[in-house]
Amino acid sequence: MRADGDAPQPDPAGKPQAPPDLGEALHALGADSRAGLKAASDSLKALRILVAADFSLARSAFGRALAFTGVAIAFGASAWLLLMGAMIAGMQAAGLSWAVAMLIAAALSIAITVGAVIAAMRYFEHTRMQATRRQFARLGFGELADVMPSPGSAESSVDAAQRVAEAHANADTPMKKGLGVDVTPP
Repeated sequence: MRADGDAPQPDPAGKPQAPPDLGEALHALGADSRAGLKAASDSLKALRILVAADFSLARSAFGRALAFTGVAIAFGASAWLLLMGAMIAGMQAAGLSWAVAMLIAAALSIAITVGAVIAAMRYFEHTRMQATRRQFARLGFGELADVMPSPGSAESSVDAAQRVAEAHANADTPMKKGLGVDVTPP
């Protein structure tokens, strides 16, 4: 390039350039194949990082889900026993009947248990490895490969997963793959 930023113009009266010799062509072909191999390696590395991150999220979510499940069990059992005794005794002394006192104690225990179960179910949702499943589906692997966009598509995997989930949410029967086995939604 010249200093003024314009590319030099070819000489119209000059001879046409000769094609590169065999050595140069092989060198260019080798450079192109190394670049393609590097791109494939970078893609595999990015997929490996995604899978590792998804497994890490799933492992963490599974631990939290187990912790909240333990909280639900502990509150479900201990609250039933402890609150039952203390509250029933207090309410009985205040003049309530045994039945009303037991219902109040049970309602409090059930409310705490339901809260912990909802939190556990929310964390269990992270164990589905959604991002990895969507990327494998884009590459043509797995049960979602037929419903997700191809790797060259401009459509987002998240948008396609949302579209598939909405389409099958209203259906009476779940999505099936080849042998009639239910497909876990994206």
